[in-house]
Amino acid sequence: MDRILIVDDDRSIRELLSMHLEERGFGVLSAATGAEGFQKAAEFTPSAIVLDMRLPDASGIDLIPELKKRTAEAPVLMITAHHDMGSTILAMKAGAFDYIHKPIDIQAFDVALDRALEMRRLSRGTDYLSVQGGRAFKIDDIVGTSPTMQQLFKDVGRVAASRATVLIQGESGTGKELIARVIHSYSAPQKPFIAINCSAIVDTLLETELFGHEKGAFTGALQTKLGKFEVAEDGSIFLDEIGELSQNLQAKLLRVLQEREVERVGGVRRIPIHARILAATNRNLAEEVRSGRFREDLYQRLKVVTLRLPPLRERVEDIPLLVEHLLVKVNQRLHKTLRRVPREVIERLQKRSWPGNVRELENVLTRAAVLSQGELLLEEHLVDESAAPRPDATPPPPATAGRVATLDEVERAHIVRVWALTKGHKGRTCQMLGISRPTLERKLKKYRIAEGVD
Repeated sequence: MDRILIVDDDRSIRELLSMHLEERGFGVLSAATGAEGFQKAAEFTPSAIVLDMRLPDASGIDLIPELKKRTAEAPVLMITAHHDMGSTILAMKAGAFDYIHKPIDIQAFDVALDRALEMRRLSRGTDYLSVQGGRAFKIDDIVGTSPTMQQLFKDVGRVAASRATVLIQGESGTGKELIARVIHSYSAPQKPFIAINCSAIVDTLLETELFGHEKGAFTGALQTKLGKFEVAEDGSIFLDEIGELSQNLQAKLLRVLQEREVERVGGVRRIPIHARILAATNRNLAEEVRSGRFREDLYQRLKVVTLRLPPLRERVEDIPLLVEHLLVKVNQRLHKTLRRVPREVIERLQKRSWPGNVRELENVLTRAAVLSQGELLLEEHLVDESAAPRPDATPPPPATAGRVATLDEVERAHIVRVWALTKGHKGRTCQMLGISRPTLERKLKKYRIAEGVD
């Protein structure tokens, strides 16, 4: 039986919550002061704590860290009559799991408590992914144990041993620039690595960025500018989104690849180049050639060696390793201490389509880390933006033409849908529907919806 500790100097609040929680089958402890709360917490080790913001002998916010320490990180629900933003922020920053206003909405309280207890259950479980603390994150680390990634690592090793031009193909977010940096770091680590995004700069500026210009070449050219090919020296130049180049720049780049020389805008002197060329695109360049949007001769020059990066949906077995790897990075960047990811969270991540690939996974984990508390990453903090309905999406048509569904039919269909989304988890179903546990029980019985996981 879960025990709930209520610390509040208002006797009526203690009695109201005690009666309600006992009806739900919880064991209840209560205290009127912070000191008494510490004593009860030490004696009985509650599963969750309901804590008032203002107590006769202390501020509830100040008590949160010590209470959690004495109760093995029991989640704390802060209750208060104050609705100001500052108090809410301070309470959540101090480690409160949730913040509930008085007068207490019992349904909202039940939802928050169920979520808190579920978090505690997961945190005390043994089936989770463990993230190593203190391990340094390296920018050139690429992880993956899937056959496609293992083959990619071998290909990168072979490519790094030469100076051949490399074309890296893959969807957005698969890590094309990262692969380019790895190739460079293993072939010319002490030399410059110059990256330029061909889709982010207009043609007139991109030409001078790539090839440079002479002083006075055009209005505003007040001094000579070295192009990226010159700046790269005998290192590497990475041309990202090369499929976006205009026909004019494609012709000029082809000449550079053929002759290994550049001519600055407004100049007459040919300057030899020694940089290795790495290019990347999320387009199918072979298809672009067939459609006439990309020069075939340039394509042939670029694809001396072609590397294909698989989308994340084709290597879902790598997701656990990626989550562990990316959380090290997220922890360092956000100063968080996420160390455990429940297995069910990993399984949910593996079922997504990931149109944004590894970059999307990193963004999802970053958002979850911001919202998480302690060492546990919760499923409720994962947001699948790709599955969100569009604002202009039309509602589904009625089940049968010419008939309007009854209110009970609509309600039952909605509960069934949410029940399926939560896989029969009552706590999360209550949270999503915004109803209390007893109300959910009644509706499950009324509509004869199968019982699920408690």
